[in-house]
Amino acid sequence: MENHKSASVSLPVPDRGYRGFLPYDAKDPDSKFEPIQPTQPPPGAPNVLIVLLDDVGFGAASAFGGPCATPTAERLARGGLKYTRFHTTALCSPTRAALLSGRNHHTVGMGGITEIATPAPGYTGSRPNTTVPMAEILRVAGYSTAQFGKCHEVPVWETSPVGPFDRWPTHSGFDYFYGFIGGETNQWYPTIIEGTTPGEVGRPEDGYHFMADMTDKAITWSRQQKSLAPDRPFFMYFAPGATHAPHHVPADWIARQKGRFGQGWDAVREETFARQKELGVIPADAVLTARPAEIPAWADMPEELKPVLEREMEVYAAFLEFADHHVGRLIDSLEGDGILEDTLVYYIIGDNGASAEGSINGTFNEMTYFNKASDLETPEYLIRKMDKFGGPESYNHYAVGWAHAMNTPYQWTKQIASHFGGTRNGTVIHWPGGIKARGEIRNQFHHVIDIASSVLEVIGLPEPDTINGVTQKPFEGTSMRYSFDAAAVDAVDTHSTQYFEMMGNRGIYHKGWTAVTHHSTPWISSQPPAFDDDVWELYDTTTDWTQSRNLAQEQPDRLHELQRLWLIEAVRYNVLPLDDRVVERANADIAGRPQLIKGNTQRFFRGMTGLNEHSIINTKNKSHSITAAVSIPESGARGVIIAQGGTGGGWALSVDDGKLNYTYNYLGLDTTHITAPEPLTAGAHQVRAEFNYDGGGLGKGATLTLYLDGQQVVAGHIERTIGILFSADETADIGADHGSQVSDRYKDTDSRFTGDIDWVQIDLGDDSHDHLITPEDRLKVAMARQ
Repeated sequence: MENHKSASVSLPVPDRGYRGFLPYDAKDPDSKFEPIQPTQPPPGAPNVLIVLLDDVGFGAASAFGGPCATPTAERLARGGLKYTRFHTTALCSPTRAALLSGRNHHTVGMGGITEIATPAPGYTGSRPNTTVPMAEILRVAGYSTAQFGKCHEVPVWETSPVGPFDRWPTHSGFDYFYGFIGGETNQWYPTIIEGTTPGEVGRPEDGYHFMADMTDKAITWSRQQKSLAPDRPFFMYFAPGATHAPHHVPADWIARQKGRFGQGWDAVREETFARQKELGVIPADAVLTARPAEIPAWADMPEELKPVLEREMEVYAAFLEFADHHVGRLIDSLEGDGILEDTLVYYIIGDNGASAEGSINGTFNEMTYFNKASDLETPEYLIRKMDKFGGPESYNHYAVGWAHAMNTPYQWTKQIASHFGGTRNGTVIHWPGGIKARGEIRNQFHHVIDIASSVLEVIGLPEPDTINGVTQKPFEGTSMRYSFDAAAVDAVDTHSTQYFEMMGNRGIYHKGWTAVTHHSTPWISSQPPAFDDDVWELYDTTTDWTQSRNLAQEQPDRLHELQRLWLIEAVRYNVLPLDDRVVERANADIAGRPQLIKGNTQRFFRGMTGLNEHSIINTKNKSHSITAAVSIPESGARGVIIAQGGTGGGWALSVDDGKLNYTYNYLGLDTTHITAPEPLTAGAHQVRAEFNYDGGGLGKGATLTLYLDGQQVVAGHIERTIGILFSADETADIGADHGSQVSDRYKDTDSRFTGDIDWVQIDLGDDSHDHLITPEDRLKVAMARQ
């Protein structure tokens, strides 16, 4: 799929320097010099805006027949083109890395998310400097560049406040970044980075929501850019966390959805399928694929749970509509500033299929799913929490059945790259100044790796051979520019072959045929079969748009040819060795990826905040101690000494009402407070919490003992603990608890410790009880991290 170039191109272009006569005196008449000119892209180069939503399936947005109103996508489609066969990689990090680099995800080391990286070339989680992102190409060519929202491309061992920052957005071609580095964030209490520095945001009680915040920042940036450098085009990458879990959205938006989904997910699929045919985004003879046996029918769900399930979908629909609304605000701003006409807009409605990572029943706190504790969220519990879904107390995700419905008419979901339900995402392209066609549909097969080639062709920039002195691997996509022309309605596809692979699920597309094999299922925690035991399917998508009729038995020779082609592509693009080792990849020591934190001791100091779980020593399932040297003023003290996690789970050592206190929050389900009987006296003290783990597997109990100046003051028992993951986005903080908060003993800015903190230290015990963790528990860890 490489683009072939006729001449060698190196970026940035070296400064030529002045080679003429230099007079002695600047007043000499011969002392005339041409002013320095900044680098400029080719004349007429448009602005470029790429909007990438998260976890939105093909059948979710109304622009492609879904039940969620997306007027912004529809508006852009009326003024541009709608692409019905555009594909992603089936998972977030890989899609983003492929989009920005113009190369397949394994080529850039992103065969999975960075949290499960290995040393194998296709799975390192670390982009090679031979595959510089499109943003850097545009930046050195004279564009202003900015990224807003989700990143999830930084190796986890490089995500701490000390970097290194080589693969952070502002060192990957973007002049400005405002968003979050990881895979998801709390929309009410986000962990935000501006550049490379943690930022401070508002509170939900004051109306704060990250989707609105990032849009405000994007509008401000674009206006400032055009005010100060009106002749310089910009490249903006706008990637909201919506609609990835947690599904957080203001209550008034949720209320608009009331009563819309009582018919259940099977009926919603049928309704969506009918609308898709009416819109022409699938052919009239397309077949609605069958629901897999692994997904329950709506009729088989417990009646008492159905109101909760309806609420889950109402919240999700509101979240998608809320996101589209704010994309609309950004588009309105560009139009109002007179620059939309000359802006190439890609609106990609999802980085993969809809997510089935919320369990069969859905979840109020997604961390229960990742900690394999979904059974604790009983129907009775979910019913009690129903009205709080989507609000600041929740960290919610909808049920698998809704994810399947949002991928109508295709099979399967996110992570399952074998089938179009995991990889086909509706896409709209809008560029009034460069596309004459209006409101037309394009059915050519394309992939996210085609965007970089398309953008460079539109701008008139050749693909560079070297960037910053490093020879680059060629792009692996093909330009979509040909399809912009009015005569391209029936143009032959230029992207004729594309492999797919994620979590062992694999497929190959070649000239209309697909050979695919489904290897693993996200919500089923069991070891997949051997690769050679996988059953392959064969589809002719020129006559079977939705992959509904398996022709493997009728045409075994064709299937074998495509299987061989998949293997050729897999070798070519670093897909091999296939890796479904769930246990080993979950453990950084065994997997072989770098680790920031080593040893059994870590010391912290006041002001250290925003430390994600890869930046702090792992205390889960281990005996450990937390010691702090503090000073208490004469007036007494209150606030957090150290905290890790948030409302959905974590722990904190704090001073509450003057007394030393340890809090353990178990997944928001129950909270244990162990408090000293007497207030701390004024002066310097050493306080310590000894956490003695019971052992016997993951997530067992522990005895917690508090010490003051070496003397035991109180002890208590914690019945159960978090065994896998405190939070996907909440952090550890010294001297405060930022974001949502672990304990209800302190609130908001009151969490700041009012005494002095000299240092805090965590020490792991000699016996971490790792030998007591069963193979079954290790499997839980591995499956959760996927």
